[in-house]
Amino acid sequence: MSEVQDLMSSLPDDKIDMIAATSVLQQQAGDIRQNKPNWASYKQSQMISQEDFAVVSSLDKDKKSQAQYLQENAAQCAKTFLNLLSHVSKDQTIQYILVMIDDLLQEDRTRVQLFHDYANKRKESVWAPFLNLLNRQDGFIVNMASRVIGKLACWGQESMPKSDLHFYLQWLKDQLTVANNEYIQSVARCLQMMLRVDEYRFAFVTVDGISTLISILSSRVNFQVQYQLVFCLWVLTFNPLLAEKMNKFNVIPILADILSDSAKEKVTRIILAVFRNMIEKPDDSQVAKEHCIAMVQCKVMKQLQILEQRRFDDEDISADLEFLIEKLQNSVHDLSSFDEYATEIKSARLEWSPVHKSAKFWRENAQRLNEKNYELLRILVHLLETSKDALVLSVASYDIGEYVRHYPRGKHVIEQLGGKQLVMQLLSHDDPNVRYEALLAVQKLMVHNWEYLGKQLEKENEKTPQSGAAISGKA
Repeated sequence: MSEVQDLMSSLPDDKIDMIAATSVLQQQAGDIRQNKPNWASYKQSQMISQEDFAVVSSLDKDKKSQAQYLQENAAQCAKTFLNLLSHVSKDQTIQYILVMIDDLLQEDRTRVQLFHDYANKRKESVWAPFLNLLNRQDGFIVNMASRVIGKLACWGQESMPKSDLHFYLQWLKDQLTVANNEYIQSVARCLQMMLRVDEYRFAFVTVDGISTLISILSSRVNFQVQYQLVFCLWVLTFNPLLAEKMNKFNVIPILADILSDSAKEKVTRIILAVFRNMIEKPDDSQVAKEHCIAMVQCKVMKQLQILEQRRFDDEDISADLEFLIEKLQNSVHDLSSFDEYATEIKSARLEWSPVHKSAKFWRENAQRLNEKNYELLRILVHLLETSKDALVLSVASYDIGEYVRHYPRGKHVIEQLGGKQLVMQLLSHDDPNVRYEALLAVQKLMVHNWEYLGKQLEKENEKTPQSGAAISGKA
């Protein structure tokens, strides 16, 4: 087992989710434990066998008797539980059986192997009976089955087969997006378990899981769900490759916003831990540097300095703060204007930072926008097509105009990327600042005599002073 997996598996459950016991699922489980099924009536009506009746009756006693019986009848116990799930249809009884199974596994996670061993011996799927329950209508059954699946997948020696794994992770991802899902804490809890296993992390990425986590985190969710979903990002970043790719999903800007708004220490702690991993874990030092710059760009440094003034009992927070402040300060010292510019473009949060209006910057760096197959230009064009933010559209239009102005083949490149048509569409935008910057960019795309264009713009500004205000950002 790798060092990373070691760390993940050694984390105690209460460290993962300190208030799991208050989740809707756990509250309901407490009520269900008080309503034992009448196993005798099931036996009398021949709905369960004498053998299964004997097992379930013995297990449905005090913990000490239960543990001893399990030890002596391990295979039979697993068989009975799987039999009951396939032969009993009443919701209340299925609920009770699932709580029994979950309790047994929670008390001793090695009991997971009882189910795996029995299924392997019979050459049957241990997953099918539980995965089938995900199709039920009853919310408790569905989510308790999911919880058991997570334990079977993470606590035993057997990995979940790829097709079942894909189905389960897709189901978890979909459940996160269900509006007003009262079981969202339980769904997130299952993901917290699953993503501690390295091979499951990559499977989660293939079902577009990271984008879903980020989408939910960018909406309004309570601090507990915030904590759980950021925890999922944290365990993903223990894989160096995923730590490198993480900010392609806009993780840093979203977490920076949460960090500045959150008053909860547990949320602060887990965000700092994600940021630290995104700098510490990538094998490529250039990627780590880019992550540092992105954090600086998203005003994380200011937030770290505010946090540094507070007293934290948690030593992890203090250590992470110290690490991050040092790394971000170093990156600021090494930061070139082009690094700063590239990071801003990749963050998709454009503003009138000094670099945009610097003629020296464009003279020296316009050609660098061609690097990596026009990566930055493609982002600018994409923002023109998709952004609803007037400031972003204004700055992107201006930058495209400056690129064309300072790079001889710029007009051709922008036309090939579809940028010219998008800029022209913005000439009819509702916002006057966007219209003005789009007009400026279109003129640069079409006019060669820059000196003449400059004089014409000066005349236009003299006639319409309000446009000058718009340019300066005072409108």
